[in-house]
Amino acid sequence: MTIVASGSPSARASNHTHFVVDQLGRSIVAGEYPADTMIPLDPDLCEMFDVSRTVVREAKKTLAAKGMIASKAKVGTHVRPSDEWNMFDEDVLRWHTSVKNPGRFYDELFEIRLIFEPAAAASAARRANEVECDRLYALCDALAGATSRADFAVADYEFHHHVLKLSGNRFLQSLGDMVQTALYSLFLIEANEQFKEVKAEVAQNHRDIARAIASGVPEAAHKAMLKVITEGHARTRATV
Repeated sequence: MTIVASGSPSARASNHTHFVVDQLGRSIVAGEYPADTMIPLDPDLCEMFDVSRTVVREAKKTLAAKGMIASKAKVGTHVRPSDEWNMFDEDVLRWHTSVKNPGRFYDELFEIRLIFEPAAAASAARRANEVECDRLYALCDALAGATSRADFAVADYEFHHHVLKLSGNRFLQSLGDMVQTALYSLFLIEANEQFKEVKAEVAQNHRDIARAIASGVPEAAHKAMLKVITEGHARTRATV
């Protein structure tokens, strides 16, 4: 495998390192290197990716910082169990969304959504004003009028992102941003070929959230968000 890069030597090394990190990370997440097994030795990785030992060492440091691998002197580098990985790392999230049959990953994402998104909707209902909710209603219209899976997924993503913003809680926003970014590919799957058949119902369910937030009723906002997440999970689980 030959890597072609331009720019300064340091820039090329950085590009090479990123490439090796990405390839190894994807392979580990996909299960090609199961937990507690050894990844190839440095000389083998150098040959595999046509890079220097410096690049390999830096790539391994990056993966170790993500909690995915650990090295022992005179033993080698082994893959750590997945429950020790940093699941809020952007790369780790991205690699999970790219694997085939990511059922457990999506289940866990929905589980964490059930923990914080209804709470965010309730918080938004306590804080948001009518003007701030206009954006939510506009996104409901976008869901109802979507003519493609991509448009449908984007409107869904933006709606949930805006609810998190209206919560006024910076921790919820930061946590939500990471999860929502990972969920974008999930929304594309959820917006399957039958999205035209369900978009009216989905738009109405989201409108119920917007109405509860605009009316300042936290309990109703919490319940409406819970319904949207639960039904979205059921639709997605049928496709992955």
